[in-house]
Amino acid sequence: MVPSGGGNLLAKRGQGRGANSPGNQRCGTSLSELKCNGSSGLSARTPFAVAHWQTSTVGVIVIQSCLGSYRLLNVIHAGQSAELWQAADDGRNCMVAIKAVVPEAASDEHIGYLRQEFKVGQLIKHERIIELLSFDIERGTAYLVMEWFPAPNLKKRIRYKEDRDRLFNFLPTIVEQAAEGLAWMHGKGWIHRDIKPENFLVSDTGQVKLIDFGLAQRPTGWLAKILSIKPKRQGTASYMSPEQIRCGALDLRSDVYSFGCAMHELVALSAPYTGSTLEELFGKHLKAATPSLEAADRNITADFAQLIRRCLSKDPAGRPASAQAFLDEFRSMRMFKVFPRRSEAGA
Repeated sequence: MVPSGGGNLLAKRGQGRGANSPGNQRCGTSLSELKCNGSSGLSARTPFAVAHWQTSTVGVIVIQSCLGSYRLLNVIHAGQSAELWQAADDGRNCMVAIKAVVPEAASDEHIGYLRQEFKVGQLIKHERIIELLSFDIERGTAYLVMEWFPAPNLKKRIRYKEDRDRLFNFLPTIVEQAAEGLAWMHGKGWIHRDIKPENFLVSDTGQVKLIDFGLAQRPTGWLAKILSIKPKRQGTASYMSPEQIRCGALDLRSDVYSFGCAMHELVALSAPYTGSTLEELFGKHLKAATPSLEAADRNITADFAQLIRRCLSKDPAGRPASAQAFLDEFRSMRMFKVFPRRSEAGA
């Protein structure tokens, strides 16, 4: 992800690309590793939680950690800026997910990302979008409460063959539902600005939820254009549109480019562009030829390959106008020439 200050919650430590690799650099905080197999127990650094000491019937001291009215159960992901927890909401008798800014990152900027995420989430409620329940600050700790959706993100699904095979027959459904969530957000007048596989949670049945609205903004207005107000360079490097890289005015088509990168990766199992440095990676987004999906998978239809190619147009005018425009075209075509059998997945 591209830093403009702040840490990187997204890169899972010790796995895959490192937190500092060019394609993973980003600012802000994100819910992107929501998995049902997270580590158990308390984090090694849980100073924000109010600890309650209890003695069990066998005389063993047990720590029960709480944040507000929620009991923290399992650390799902620990990043430089925030921790993601599975928690119990005893008042409603259900599980929730909690994203909390860690004390060492408790700046106005990071708290602002979390507050912005909640604000946007309240305005874009939809079955394809993670539901945000509340935002609060407890003893100096800002945290966001959201629905519990125990599913890995699309990046993990792509990375591991077992996950790819499990969802292979759902690929058209995943593309459609991912586009539905983004289309709803666009219809409410918001640009996500960080569309990537990590920001789509995908269940074992192919159900998709769009997450992470900390960087969301309205399309660049006419006043900002007249006054030449340049936005910060924000997003994730492997999926940033050329206009994001140039810090230019953004509209819905910037997300369409990022979505095209994510869908290319879903089929080809790698992002369309890679680079050993940010400069090299950005240069490819700006000038390199668009890679062919048909070369990566000969069973992909020419129509679908062309649709993704158009999403990746360097010129926004060459892309579908919005995620809804993408969705309308996608629903009118076939993704595969011949729908593969599960045994052919990953071949």
